Amino acid sequence: MNKKITIIFLSLLFFQISCTPPRNIKWIGNPQRNISGNYTYKTECAGVEGDGSQTVIAWGNGRNRFDATEQAKKNAVRDVIFQGIKEGKDGCNTIAILNEVNVRQKNDDYFNLFFKDDGEYLNFVSLRDERIGNKIIRDRKSGRKSISHSIMIRVDRPNLKSKFIKDGILKK
Repeated sequence: MNKKITIIFLSLLFFQISCTPPRNIKWIGNPQRNISGNYTYKTECAGVEGDGSQTVIAWGNGRNRFDATEQAKKNAVRDVIFQGIKEGKDGCNTIAILNEVNVRQKNDDYFNLFFKDDGEYLNFVSLRDERIGNKIIRDRKSGRKSISHSIMIRVDRPNLKSKFIKDGILKK
């Protein structure tokens, strides 16, 4: 009888030890979700409007939703200007507005002012194509210290091009 009680007691003890997590491991939730908040997503084409503007889905990272949304706007304009939109639907203009080598570095002061917070880049973006449902439930991922947030935005490509011609950045 004593032997059976000892065996049962030891079995319960080993079971409890095996189910208790070690103290040196921090349980931080879903690791895939934490990694996805730090992943860099590419800007995708959602369509081209009749006036030449491009509707894109852009991602931004920030400490909160507002910062991530503002960064997404900057990323959308930056990609249209310097890289062109290569992901997403067909029919988008995949060629960048400024495709000269090192144009960003050559005009660093100009583009730093252009992309500053509340800078001129805001004159070339609009949220016209975003539906009310998307405004309420935007796609977002979160990491430990940052949030990735997507937004559907329209970038006014023709007016950007004419601004750069007028400012002497782009030659006709």
